Amino acid sequence: MKYDDASWHSGGNFPKDLPMEAGATHTGMFVAWAFLSGLAGEMYLIDFPNEIPKLLSRSITPGKFFLEACDGKFTDEDLNADGNAFAQAYFDFKTGSYVADYEAVLGDDVVDLYYVEDSWKNFDRLSPLLDRRFADWKTQRPAESL
Repeated sequence: MKYDDASWHSGGNFPKDLPMEAGATHTGMFVAWAFLSGLAGEMYLIDFPNEIPKLLSRSITPGKFFLEACDGKFTDEDLNADGNAFAQAYFDFKTGSYVADYEAVLGDDVVDLYYVEDSWKNFDRLSPLLDRRFADWKTQRPAESL
């Protein structure tokens, strides 16, 4: 299952004055948070063990990490079972509230969400809300799915 693809954001309403990489920031923030929260898929833990330390050391921004480590594609292979269940409930563009939360936290200072800077400062602003959403989601899940 593919949740998002940076290339999906390059047409239509994408601002002409931004580099294409700006289409990866919103998903990069979520993917970086998920990986740093222990929700990375087995592929990254076993086959690409050098990727997550780049996030831990903050030697790469969340959006750049998403483009390099995930090739700009966010799929179910990127997350473990809990990560996928949460992403399906929260990240989904049609039914989840991630984009609304992203906009509420980071959208005030920009004319369009694509202008949100791919930075650890912005990640640090968004991360506490993602932590709360994940904690709330865990307490609301049916017992058999835990």
